[in-house]
Amino acid sequence: MNTSAPIRQPCPPGACDCGRDPLLETPGADVRILFLTRTEEKRLIDRLENLTSLQDLEHLQRRMLEQLGIRVDIVPSFNEVRTMRGIGIHVGELPGLCRKTRAAIPAAIRRAMEKRPEIAYEVLNANDLLRDA
Repeated sequence: MNTSAPIRQPCPPGACDCGRDPLLETPGADVRILFLTRTEEKRLIDRLENLTSLQDLEHLQRRMLEQLGIRVDIVPSFNEVRTMRGIGIHVGELPGLCRKTRAAIPAAIRRAMEKRPEIAYEVLNANDLLRDA
């Protein structure tokens, strides 16, 4: 009996630059990202939108890296941070990661920070907000 985990369906031709097919054809390639199906992606985005603290965000960052290989870096801008746009949220390049998912993850984290500004303040404090004081 061969039961394997479901993998993500391919994007329409020309709609995405994820590189799913070459990833599947490469022997020994890290295909963990393909286990992020559309329903699992919706659950992840919902979870990211409902963050409660910086510790919760850091926990999700670790889990995404461990389970899917997705690296998410969150750093304040070198200049002033006046809005949530001033906090840089970068999703690392990963073969097999859909461009829509690559854009949805930072957007969900920003929405969570807008709901709970204390998360943004904690990110700023963790990155040495008061270094010149």
